[in-house]
Amino acid sequence: MKTGLITSNTYQNHNTGNGHPEKIDRVTAVINNFKKLNNKNLIWKKPVKFNKSLLKITHNPNYIDFVEKSFPKKGFSYLDGDTIISPGSKSATIDAVGSIITAIDGVQKKDFKNAFCAVRPPGHHAERDKAMGFCIYNNVAVGANYLIDNYKLNKIAIIDFDVHHGNGTQDIFFDNEKVLYISTHQFPFYPGSGTEKEKGKNNNILNIPLPAGTTSEEYLNAYEFVLKKIREFKPEFILLSAGFDAHKNDPLAQFQLDSKDFYTITKRTLELSKLYCDGKVVSILEGGYDLGALAESANEHVNALLEYNK
Repeated sequence: MKTGLITSNTYQNHNTGNGHPEKIDRVTAVINNFKKLNNKNLIWKKPVKFNKSLLKITHNPNYIDFVEKSFPKKGFSYLDGDTIISPGSKSATIDAVGSIITAIDGVQKKDFKNAFCAVRPPGHHAERDKAMGFCIYNNVAVGANYLIDNYKLNKIAIIDFDVHHGNGTQDIFFDNEKVLYISTHQFPFYPGSGTEKEKGKNNNILNIPLPAGTTSEEYLNAYEFVLKKIREFKPEFILLSAGFDAHKNDPLAQFQLDSKDFYTITKRTLELSKLYCDGKVVSILEGGYDLGALAESANEHVNALLEYNK
């Protein structure tokens, strides 16, 4: 089988202004790298249009209305101190959500074995009723709720290896026993959440906070706790919040991972996915702000997804 690559040119419409780290070039760097590879086992797809009612399962309807009314006709608007939107942000935001729905449908219908969504804006900081940290809608959370609502699954695991804690995803699923949320992240650090004491109402949250300067060896050792929790939970589907800002070259954090480490993380996760969910894994881009490190790391990540299909 193949690996799906879900992307759309609308990410280019989401202009965050000069000097903003969450910029258009991020996805361009990732996509251009895949175009050079020209791998026949990579199936390129555009995000489908979806019923907006899906957003209301994840986000407060009043928040959705607020976002819709906030897109400016020209210039920029601020949803919070660092979440900037422009006129074209609306199409990019909708396609970011649509990408994970498209990826899930493709995996469920066996169009491809697994998938990666190369989109922006990212999502894991967006809470039920609040934009935050460059994130508007919580793409991965919408995906998890889609699996529950549309495919009637009861055990969804979300693994978040972005260097920042996914406070939004945790907020949305804190009391939902059907969703296991696991995060490895730098702590203490933005956004300030993600302590080991935050376990969810059903012991469905696992936070693995790690200090600045964490090395590859230290991180990969810690990732064994992620895999242990997955074994205990036995998911029917795995979603990955794939942030690549734990790379040693990233300007917004202080982890010391190499690009190859993202291959290792992905491979270990895929090997485990065979046992519980027939390898059903969908990944979506979160952070990563050094363009070279981002392109290399995303390439390693997708290489692991592709190798699993052989």
